[in-house]
Amino acid sequence: MSATRVGVIGAGSLGFHHARILREVAGAEMAGIFDASPERAAAVSAELGVHAFPSVEALLAAVDAAVVAVPTTAHAEVALAALDAGVHLLIEKPIAASVAEADAIVAKAEANGLVVATGHVERFNGALRACEQYLEDPRFAESHRLAPFGPRGTDVAVVLDLMIHDIDLLLGLVRRPVESVEAVGVGVLTGNVDIANARLVFEGGAVANITASRVSMERMRKIRFFQRSGYISLDLAKGTGEFLRLRKGATMPEGDVNLLSLMNIVERIELKGDGAEPLRAELEAWVSAVRGEAPLVVSGRDGRDALAVALRIMEKIEDHAFSVAASA
Repeated sequence: MSATRVGVIGAGSLGFHHARILREVAGAEMAGIFDASPERAAAVSAELGVHAFPSVEALLAAVDAAVVAVPTTAHAEVALAALDAGVHLLIEKPIAASVAEADAIVAKAEANGLVVATGHVERFNGALRACEQYLEDPRFAESHRLAPFGPRGTDVAVVLDLMIHDIDLLLGLVRRPVESVEAVGVGVLTGNVDIANARLVFEGGAVANITASRVSMERMRKIRFFQRSGYISLDLAKGTGEFLRLRKGATMPEGDVNLLSLMNIVERIELKGDGAEPLRAELEAWVSAVRGEAPLVVSGRDGRDALAVALRIMEKIEDHAFSVAASA
């Protein structure tokens, strides 16, 4: 099979790395980039040695597949034009600005027989992949995704910028619909919500508590799962984790349980990925899916479902803010 011609639409911070990696992905031929800023396009073209197209239309005419890394508000316009041109897509998260736009993208892709992936890169985190074999019907999950303030992503609330990563992870791992949502959030440095907490209750009773902040003093990307067979703790920033479970045949000692006796009955399994760069793994999986060599890992429908939950969380944050203001 000949190489799949790929391009990147939007050469900002993330689009740059997509283009950087796609030059080296097996089965892909990097055709070039487009950016709305000619100066940015020229700079990236010079640094990476890739062609800069003068327009989106010119890029779409020259590729089989493209990454959409433009601002979220433009995702639907760019994606629908690409699908009309017969181009397979990887659309950065969130897949669109609204569920209606996401539905339109998914429907057009299915009607045209095209692959659409959503860029939820945490699905390719080594620690997460290492834990999947031990994950068995989690009953409670807790995640913290914290970051210092920076200008990137502030055009949307932290729920759509950061929290949506953990929403997607939970939907993919719990594999049950969300029945109810409660959430609070506040804007601290921007006109959007900068820190938020949400509580999700899944069909069957599993509960998740999710916190995301972009106004923290430290960086943190951690998630924990509690289930009948044990406890899983992952540090997604480091790509490591651990699974603690009762040793086979062990019984709880009577009386006081100190650390020494606890470690005699608890087995600790280290969880660690293979060291692969998650974005590279994501792009390799997408190209393989486009070429029909492997199933799609994170589909457009997955992106749509994560967006729907994120927007439900935003509605609850707005409802809570309104009720607080009304009672003041």
